[in-house]
Amino acid sequence: MSCRTSLLARRAGACALAATAMLFVGCAAAAAPPVAAPPPAVDAPKAPGASQTAVLAGGCFWGVQGVFEHLTGVRRVVAGYAGGERSTAHYEIVGAGGTGHAESVEITYDPAQVTYGQILQVFFSVAHDPTQANGQGPDMGAQYRSVIFYASDEQRRIAEAYIAQLNRAGTFPAPIVTHVDAYRGFYPAEGYHQDFLLHNPGNAYIVYNDLPKIQSFQKLLPGLYQGKPVTLAASTAP
Repeated sequence: MSCRTSLLARRAGACALAATAMLFVGCAAAAAPPVAAPPPAVDAPKAPGASQTAVLAGGCFWGVQGVFEHLTGVRRVVAGYAGGERSTAHYEIVGAGGTGHAESVEITYDPAQVTYGQILQVFFSVAHDPTQANGQGPDMGAQYRSVIFYASDEQRRIAEAYIAQLNRAGTFPAPIVTHVDAYRGFYPAEGYHQDFLLHNPGNAYIVYNDLPKIQSFQKLLPGLYQGKPVTLAASTAP
C-alpha cells in the first residue's frame, strides 16, 4: 500500500473513502460547526517589522493549512509536525502515536497587516473545534490534538488571555481544551502534504471536512479573508 493510499485510509476512514451521499451522511459528526469568536481583548498591536511566526495544531493539517493560506497578511503556511523530536517527525511514525508530535502548521505573517491575536481568532472560529480533546471529527489520537505552540512570553500571554476570554463568554458549548505549550521545534511534513487542499479540491475528505472551513472563514471573518491563497510553492519561489 502506498504512503498516500495508507494515509487516506487511516486519516479519513469512511469519510475520506466515501463515494456516495449516504456515506457522507454517516460521517455527519465530522464537520465541526463554525463559531464567530470575538476579537481578542489582549493582543499585540499591528506594527511594521520583520516577519513573525505562529505554530498551531488543530486536527488534520490539510484543512488548517488551507484556512490560513487565505488569511490577510500571511506570507507562508507550512504543514508539519511539532511537539516531538526531529527523528520521529515523519507521517507514518507520527500516525502510529506516541511521538508527542501533533500535526501542525507554521504560519509566517506580516505583523503590520495581521496580529497574533487575529490569527488565534481564525484558529478558534473556523480552523478547528477547540472543545475536542485528542481528535477532530473523524481523526482520533493525540497527533490531532489542539495546541498553540508559543515562541515568546507575549504569544503565551495573548493565547492564555484569549482562551480565558472565550471560556468566560461561553463562546463554545463546552470548555476549550486547547493546550498552550512551549515551542520546541517545527518540522515540515512530506511534500505530498503541502498545499493538499488546493491540489485536491475534489478529494472526499477535503470536500466534506475542509472546504466548509474556507467558506465559513469568508462568511464570518471577511475583514481577515483574502480570496487568493498564498501557496507554499509561490511563497518559496525565488
